[in-house]
Amino acid sequence: MKFNLKRYLPLLLLFVPFLSFAHDVTSSDQELLRTGGLWAYIQVGATHMLTGYDHLLFLAGVVFYLKSFKDILKFITFFTIGHCITLIGATYTGITANEHIVDAVIALSVFYKGFENLNGFKKLKIKAPNLLLMVGLFGLIHGFGLSTRLQSFDIGNDQFLAKILCFNLGVELGQVLALIPIIGIITLFRNKKQFPAFYKAINWYLIFIGIALFIYQIYNYYN
Repeated sequence: MKFNLKRYLPLLLLFVPFLSFAHDVTSSDQELLRTGGLWAYIQVGATHMLTGYDHLLFLAGVVFYLKSFKDILKFITFFTIGHCITLIGATYTGITANEHIVDAVIALSVFYKGFENLNGFKKLKIKAPNLLLMVGLFGLIHGFGLSTRLQSFDIGNDQFLAKILCFNLGVELGQVLALIPIIGIITLFRNKKQFPAFYKAINWYLIFIGIALFIYQIYNYYN
């Protein structure tokens, strides 16, 4: 089974606008947070992770590289620690940035993982950075992106820290729910003869969708 890049590229790019709007702040989310109490923050946090395709694509790229459950747990833990630090810390202290710039960097993390998985650094005869360190670093960036989303809401001053922690808890629950089918699908395919083609196709997808999302976010930043 050979992966035909030219055949699938138009289809991949077709989904870019939909992915970009996947976890935007909505008026319905704001209304839910206004009336639903702390549980609403857990719910919205989970929803934003489950619909945050840039986050999930990066995690899929990380999991693709790993074979043992121990390694998966270790890398996902580093990523989780990273995004908890910036999600909680940046939101609590009010540190923010333009969401398009943050999302552009997150898009580059998706590109990076696909590039690394396809031995891009090796082909360029460059030593790849320590993967565990990079996953932790990208976790900080992804967490900052989630923080910019949370800070887009009017969450008031009452129970401020509790609301942040509940949103973060929701993000973690959403991440676990998303990783279960991702890991399941990869595990199912790993021992099949089609896996090399599947691996190559998915990682080329990460490269092109990462580039497309980066261009899209930069375009929106300047317009």
